[in-house]
Amino acid sequence: MRILIVNPNSTDSMTEKAAAAARAVAGPGTEIIAATSTAGPASIEGYFDGAIAVPGLLMEIREGEAAGADAAIIACFDDTGLEAARALAHIPVVGLCESAVMTAALLAQRFTVVTTLGRSRVLIENLVRHYGMGGRAMVRAADIPVLELEDKASGALNKLKRQIERALDEDGAEAIVLGCAGMADLAKSLQREYGLPVIDGVSAAVKQAEALVAQGLRTSKHGSYAAPLPKAYTGLMKAFAPTSA
Repeated sequence: MRILIVNPNSTDSMTEKAAAAARAVAGPGTEIIAATSTAGPASIEGYFDGAIAVPGLLMEIREGEAAGADAAIIACFDDTGLEAARALAHIPVVGLCESAVMTAALLAQRFTVVTTLGRSRVLIENLVRHYGMGGRAMVRAADIPVLELEDKASGALNKLKRQIERALDEDGAEAIVLGCAGMADLAKSLQREYGLPVIDGVSAAVKQAEALVAQGLRTSKHGSYAAPLPKAYTGLMKAFAPTSA
C-alpha cells in the first residue's frame, strides 16, 4: 500500500523527520510518500497558522490521491484541515492528534499530551475533548517554538523533559503523548528514560492508516464527509472549485 504523509507547513526538514518516523514503523508492504506544502507557513503555531496552511495541505492531498495514494496522514498535531481533507478525499485521511490519543487510551487510563507553545495548548485541549478523551487527558505546553525542535542547542529537549516530569508528578500520567510532529524522533529515547509509554502521533497514524487500508475501508461520503457541492469559488480559492459532487 502507499501512504501519503503531508507536512502542512513549508519546512522540509520537518517533513523528513516525520517521514523517517513513519518509515521506521511501516509494514514491509507499505511505501511512505512524503510531501511538503508549497503554500503555507514555516511552522504551525496556533489557529491563524493552521487556517493559512489548509489550502496548501488540500492541494497536496488531492494530488497524492490522484497519484494513487491509498491513505493520507496530516503531519501536524493540530490535525490541521482534517475534516476538510476528509470531505475532499475518498481515501482515509488520518490526523496525528486523533491517532495518538486513541492509541494512548489503549495503553493507559490517564495520559498527558506535551505540546510546544501555550497558544497551542487550548487548541489541543479542544481536540482532545472532541475525540472523547477530555476526562482522561491533560495537556501541557513546554514553551518551545516549533522551529527550536530543529536546533539541538536550543534547550528544547530539557524543556520537554521538565513538562514530562511534571506530568508524572502532578497529573498522575501513565503515558505521555508528544504533541508535535517535530518531536517524532524523541519518542523511543524518552520511553526508555521514563519507563512508560511515549506515543508519537506520526507512528500511531501510520499504523492506523495501514489498518484502515488493510480492511478495505474508505472515508464515508454519506453526510458529514460528503463531497463538496459544485459552486463557483473566486480569487485565490478558484482552483478548489468542485466540479461534481
